[in-house]
Amino acid sequence: MAEIDESAVIDLSELDALIATLRAREYRVIGPVARDGAIVYDEVASAAELPVGWTDEQDGGTYRLRPRGDEARFGYAVGPHSWKKFLFPPRSILWRAHRTDAGFEVEEPPDEAPPFAFLGVRSCELHAIAIQDKVFLETKHPDPTYAGRRERAFIVAVNCGTPAGTCFCVSMNTGPRASGGYDLALTEVLGNGSPEYVIEVGSDRGAEVLAELPRRPATAGDANAAVAVTDEAARNMGRQLDTTGIHGLLQSNPEHSRWDDVASRCLACGNCTLVCPTCFCNTVEDTTDLTGEHAERSRRWDSCYTLDFSHLGEGSVRTSTRSRYRQWLTHKVDTWFDQFGVSGCVGCGRCITWCPVGIDLTEEIPAIRAPDGRAGPEHEGGRP
Repeated sequence: MAEIDESAVIDLSELDALIATLRAREYRVIGPVARDGAIVYDEVASAAELPVGWTDEQDGGTYRLRPRGDEARFGYAVGPHSWKKFLFPPRSILWRAHRTDAGFEVEEPPDEAPPFAFLGVRSCELHAIAIQDKVFLETKHPDPTYAGRRERAFIVAVNCGTPAGTCFCVSMNTGPRASGGYDLALTEVLGNGSPEYVIEVGSDRGAEVLAELPRRPATAGDANAAVAVTDEAARNMGRQLDTTGIHGLLQSNPEHSRWDDVASRCLACGNCTLVCPTCFCNTVEDTTDLTGEHAERSRRWDSCYTLDFSHLGEGSVRTSTRSRYRQWLTHKVDTWFDQFGVSGCVGCGRCITWCPVGIDLTEEIPAIRAPDGRAGPEHEGGRP
């Protein structure tokens, strides 16, 4: 670790300096911006572009931006975007080929994405990135696109102080305070005036960047104020989920009546898989031009909700909405343990918020656990 205090405090002007320092190191800084009625992730050049004074109200099938009445830059939970789209892009070219006199010549185009600096990564999202590391890196054949982007990425986490109505990271042990996986971690402390940011170092790269910023040493009072922010967030989770015995619960109930109940509401639109920060289903497409001179193979995101995703020789294995929802939820919170050793859910609540009909896994799982197939007040789960 570089020679620097592992905890310091910066103010708003120094938040601008942080962004400028990262840009000077040739990072493309990606952070939260308020656009089109949501908090989304996009390139930012200054702290003025952050969602100043905005928060998000979320519930099943509901998302709204509301003014906070203060100067918070990170006073929201999470929006429809996840960092997945920058590390595992929605579409990437695997190879291109063109006809020559000697036959077809194949080339693998290099990934030209610049190094990213992610600003505003929540603890649940750090856990999601760690899960995708298991999928794309911790294998015999690491994915080169993901590996290159991941290695170059600089992560500035922001500890969560404003959970949404659909958040349940406490239940999943994934937040609201970041415990690792970052280069720098900020906690926004509002106090009575302009926000200040208690900043913690998580890597040598983070220490080097912090060393370039104007700052003051963090006091015990600063540290306590930062902890109070996340303690308050933990007390205000919008949802909760009892995970006791969850590994094996859904596998052992494939014919539970609740699957029919949820299928009667599910539109099989795949929104939950697209907004999920850990879903990694993808497919490969081959295309050629009309002349037959050029061809390319690309990879794009897919979803286990599509009929063709489980297509084998004679057709789709999972033809019903019931079977596709069951596959998604069982894999996410149950068989993911068998495959990767952890749950595939980080409690961010996006799948609840962005489901058009508000299907809520914190209600569906307790219902399957319940003897009568219904999740009432007597069962753990859903709203606290």
